[in-house]
Amino acid sequence: MSNDYSANNEIPPLSMNHGAHEVLDVHEVLSSMIGGLNHYVLLRDQVQCPELLSILDKQYAFMLDEYNITVECYKTGQDPKHPTRSYNMQTGNDFTYGLTPSEAKKPIQSAQELNDAMISGFLLGIHKAGATGKTGAALEVTNPVVRRVLQDSVPNCIEMAYELSIYQNKKGIYQVPKLSPTDMNTMLNKYGPAQRAKNMPN
Repeated sequence: MSNDYSANNEIPPLSMNHGAHEVLDVHEVLSSMIGGLNHYVLLRDQVQCPELLSILDKQYAFMLDEYNITVECYKTGQDPKHPTRSYNMQTGNDFTYGLTPSEAKKPIQSAQELNDAMISGFLLGIHKAGATGKTGAALEVTNPVVRRVLQDSVPNCIEMAYELSIYQNKKGIYQVPKLSPTDMNTMLNKYGPAQRAKNMPN
């Protein structure tokens, strides 16, 4: 029996409903997801802060489930066993704004220098890369199920990154610069509401 669906005028099964570019992009996404999960496993035993450990464990469980449903829909072309879930942070969203003098950052010289500040930065980088990679892949995907799963997982990457940035800010690892009140007011008032263009329909 031939596997050439076009020659037999057959419609390919949903599992084959992928373009070449899509397959390669999703391959990159799944490889990156594995890399992220592996980093969580490797770094877990090095974490000292109970709060960071709690964040790591909660995010790992969520990421593992999201990886599994992405693999499932990618291989079958069908809806996974459950829709993409929404990640919910366990912390508030208060940021401290402004800069205070701190020690200059530089690369470490030995593995013994690894600390929670670095670990939280590694985890944050995983989610930033994940949001970028999944967005790019979703824009190339032709399979509607895979596109939706990737699309719906991007906000989760953003939420997990946000949770880690809040943790870093609270611990003084990540400082948020702020403008002077005058500059802030100038920037906030640079934009106004739009009116419908005259040649556009109502």
